[in-house]
Formats: sequence, structure tokens, C-alpha cells
Amino acid sequence: MSILLGLCTAALIVTSLFLIILVLAQKAKSDGGMGAAMGGGMAEATFGADTGNVLSKATHYTAVIFFVLSISLYLGRIYENKHAGGITGVLPTIAVPVKAKPLPAGLAAPATPVAAPAPAAAPTPAPASKP
Repeated sequence: MSILLGLCTAALIVTSLFLIILVLAQKAKSDGGMGAAMGGGMAEATFGADTGNVLSKATHYTAVIFFVLSISLYLGRIYENKHAGGITGVLPTIAVPVKAKPLPAGLAAPATPVAAPAPAAAPTPAPASKP
């Protein structure tokens, strides 16, 4: 399932880039703007006088493909999350057995825990002598 979703994601990226190029290549209604700067005249030379219809039809079909892919990816990810088998998005806990390393030769483990030494008392200042 995740391979299919990955392929659909790649197709969605390619479709969105193609849709951007189609929109930018179209000639604006006022014969100016970004369409003319990005090759609106070249598109007319390639497709003939009926370029507006060809590019607008291609834009419509590409937009429909874009929306169908987006909705199917959304539904596919919902299906994948519901059937993942457990809570997703949480890191798994791994129980690691703790092995005690043996002490080096000559050292023995203390029978009782050793308490930390008490903090040393602050030294008292000597009385000052009077002149």
C-alpha cells in the first residue's frame, strides 16, 4: 500500500509542476502579463491559432487529475493510519535487559551503600586584635 501511495505522491508532484507550467504558458485575456513573457507567442506557433482552447483544455484535464490524485492520497493515508496496527506517530519502547558487568579483580562490591560524607563546616574567622 505504501508503494502505491509513494507512486501517487510522485505523480502528484509531476502533475502540479505541469499544471504550473500550463497556467504560466497561457496568454492572458488582455494579451499581456506572465503568459506573454513565458512564451505565449511560442505556444501559438506550436499549436496554431487555436492555442487558447488547447491550453485551456489541457489545464482543465490536468486540474481534474490533480484533484483526483489529492483526494485519493488523502483517503489512502487515512486508510494506512487506521490499519497500521496500533498507535502511530509514537516511538516504540524497547526493553533492553541490563547485564551487570563483573567487577575487576581485587574490588568487591560494598555490602551496604556508602553514604556521602557530610559537608565540612565553614572555618570561623579569628577574632581581630585591638591596637
